[in-house]
Amino acid sequence: MTGMIADSKSQVQRARYEAAQFKYKYGYEMPIDTMCRRGCSMVLIGYDDELGPCVLQGRPAGYYCGYRAVSVGAKQTEANSYLEKKLKKKQDLQHDDVIQLAISCLSSVLSVDFKPTEIEVGVVSADNHKFRKLTEQEIDRHLTAIAEKD
Repeated sequence: MTGMIADSKSQVQRARYEAAQFKYKYGYEMPIDTMCRRGCSMVLIGYDDELGPCVLQGRPAGYYCGYRAVSVGAKQTEANSYLEKKLKKKQDLQHDDVIQLAISCLSSVLSVDFKPTEIEVGVVSADNHKFRKLTEQEIDRHLTAIAEKD
């Protein structure tokens, strides 16, 4: 999330509460698009049993939209342009390629060469539906792969 850390934590806590209430009431996990309708300006990632891995962005006006890739924050226009160009060239990316594209986008837009301790990468995949953060070793492996491509 971008923005005020306290606000972000509050939104995440509220989203978890809403998801728990939904599961208690209906007996199954809340679909990500249902969660997105209840949020404000935030990007959600998750796994939907019908759609697979999903990226959705909710807006304060109350609408939401699904994306193949999206960014938010101060340089979102540049980042979204970068992602559009790269995704037009490659339609079917593998798990590692997606992670490396995200890191490359962030690095390019911010003009920074990251160290594994300077970024966090969260993933959801078809193999593992639960959100998890990559370890520093995994991030380092991806940074090395990016450097070798350049």
